Amino acid sequence: MLPPESDRRRATFGSADSLAGGLASPVALSRAPALLLTFAILALLQLWVFELGHLDHIFYAHDYVLGPYVGFSAVSIRTFMLSFFVAFSIYAAGTARARILFCLDVCLRYIALCLILDMGSIALFAYTGSPFPLLAIQVMAGFAGFAVFAFVIIRRGAMPSPVPVVRGHQPNTRTFWRLGLTGAVATIVSTWAALTPNPLFDELRRITLLGGIGPGIILLLLVWFAQLYVIAIFERNRHLRRDFRPPISIIVPAHNEEYVIGQTIQYIDRAAAYYGQPVEVIVIDNGSQDATAEIARATIQTCRAIQGAVLHVGTPGKAHALNEGVMRASYDFIVRIDADTHVREDNLALAMQNFADPSVGAVGGVPLPPGGGIFDPGRRVEVIVKHGFYSPALSAASGLVGIPGMFVVYRAEAVRSVGQFASGMNGEDTDFSLRIAELGYRTLVDQRIGYVSEVPTSFAHLREQRLRWFRSVYHVSARAHSLISSSNFSVRGKLVLPYMLLNTSRRAMMMPLVAFGVLELLITSASVALPHWQAIVAVLIGSPMLAAALAILANNRPRALLSLPAYVLFRALRSWYTLESALSIPIMSTSTRIQIGRDPWPQSPPPNPRPEEAA
Repeated sequence: MLPPESDRRRATFGSADSLAGGLASPVALSRAPALLLTFAILALLQLWVFELGHLDHIFYAHDYVLGPYVGFSAVSIRTFMLSFFVAFSIYAAGTARARILFCLDVCLRYIALCLILDMGSIALFAYTGSPFPLLAIQVMAGFAGFAVFAFVIIRRGAMPSPVPVVRGHQPNTRTFWRLGLTGAVATIVSTWAALTPNPLFDELRRITLLGGIGPGIILLLLVWFAQLYVIAIFERNRHLRRDFRPPISIIVPAHNEEYVIGQTIQYIDRAAAYYGQPVEVIVIDNGSQDATAEIARATIQTCRAIQGAVLHVGTPGKAHALNEGVMRASYDFIVRIDADTHVREDNLALAMQNFADPSVGAVGGVPLPPGGGIFDPGRRVEVIVKHGFYSPALSAASGLVGIPGMFVVYRAEAVRSVGQFASGMNGEDTDFSLRIAELGYRTLVDQRIGYVSEVPTSFAHLREQRLRWFRSVYHVSARAHSLISSSNFSVRGKLVLPYMLLNTSRRAMMMPLVAFGVLELLITSASVALPHWQAIVAVLIGSPMLAAALAILANNRPRALLSLPAYVLFRALRSWYTLESALSIPIMSTSTRIQIGRDPWPQSPPPNPRPEEAA
């Protein structure tokens, strides 16, 4: 357990990484609400003009759609997108000129893509005589909007300079077979569910868990990932060796952690005693202004199973502390543990079992909340879904990008092949595990490893954390841009990173989309198809709840089902912070790339810390 709630509130959460030195700007609390209000006014004006019918001879769908179509769509997505782009440009960080150029860039690109869609629809109608479904046209327009927004953010936002990703041998043939076979099974199951009358699916649609769009696409993804999850568990169990316990080095970066660092070291000592092999612990005091270093030294002296040292790194930024720790590490396996993370007794032993396979380069676990905090229930479901279910499934398809940096074990050989942790950006842990995987090493999250990691207890702390985390998707994608743009195929580069960007854009627009749906419902007359609310609720709530329930049961944590209502609220809060995170990215007049620190390791690393350094 982490310290009591009263002690957790003492956490100092501001650091050099909060604004990522030149790659982020502070966001006033009033900026996102002002954006939402401006967006609502812009959207309302356009919906009102459409409702008056003056544009029916051009845009009969009451949206900016040209050409023939059949059916209806759930929401006027093009009106929504253009309204959001303009409102975002008004309140984005940057000069007026930069924001105007951003607005023109994103709007013109989006309009061009929509015109291509409409011209294709018109051509299809002229050739076949059958109009294209409006729902399909609008779904494609929605994805186009997410993609354009992410692309222009990376193009015009202040981003890390791209650094080529060195690629080793990738198991592409095996990956194609796995994705193909599991995708075929998922398609068959979801098609059967969509076409076969079934009381269960009818009831799920009625209560908007599957919604008016039917069970097809939702079940397709759930069945697909469930199969990959099973493959990942089978593969892990086939390769692990329970008696594999080599000596390990543990590095603990710490910045103003006096309230927790002593307990963290004590938990490491207990895990080392259970592990039963040599364990060295290197605490790196990263410019703390409290008693972090003194408490760490005193605690290490009382430990029985570890040998440790406390080093001082004055340069602000976690990456600098991590790099110093790696250089001082003695052994062939390096464990990174955050100063506010409490490992369980068997965590080290379970993690090292995976490294009996020489192809494994990095292993992580599931960062469980301590309990008792306001955000802990929602966070519990979040980590089970993301790290306990989707991450293992992605590893089976060679698609795992990030491993939680709170607790991760690296093969030292892989670490030294990649180079130092990148400083001056958000997401240095994701960037690092991505590059290890692209070298050809297997990276995985072992859901048996459940460690306790701090969850913010205040809105201010959660906001600071999530702005960093969500901004890191753009930083990592910009830094590893060669994976996305190169002709060489990579599941991470061609599928997962683009999906992460699309999903981040979607989440940033989620609260404005809900507001837009309400406006459209209120202003649209009965003569025009109203938004299909079953479909909207299914996408916003129903589908995530089904995925969460599946992940909870797969991880054998049934008590977490009680936290599903809290997870709904937590997701809404997460969407709001994603919007604020996008607003924190400085928009530039021209494409701006900032060179940040990443160097090869010195040929002769500094000597290992002497025992007396802990005194």
